[in-house]
Amino acid sequence: MRILAVDHGEKRIGLAISDLTGSIARPLTVIKHVSRVVDAAQVASIAAESNAELIVVGQSFDEEGHPNLAGRRAARFVDELKNQTKIRIVMCDESFSTQDARAARIELGVSRKKRAGHLDELAAVVILQSYLDSNHNL
Repeated sequence: MRILAVDHGEKRIGLAISDLTGSIARPLTVIKHVSRVVDAAQVASIAAESNAELIVVGQSFDEEGHPNLAGRRAARFVDELKNQTKIRIVMCDESFSTQDARAARIELGVSRKKRAGHLDELAAVVILQSYLDSNHNL
């Protein structure tokens, strides 16, 4: 089953897609934030074009386990996305996905100059790979 992951941000939305076996995540694209409705329509369209059967949206939480501001924005985005597609949508904890993406680039030896810039699609890869790994035996 092919799965699309979404790293929802204020300025950009990173997308990652799994392989057909649902084992490996890879970066797909980044879309610029326009509005919740437009963003949801774009993600729904990309999910359909990619033949995704599931959409995983990252949600961040505060220290007490409650959705923080970004997590509440992601939840509102999911509400709109549900209006735009019939594809099943789940939310998962995305805490530290951007930091993990940054650490992965460092570990791969990417120079500081090339590491500059956004990490949205790589954060989506981290979200998706984490989801795939935790749900592998389900």
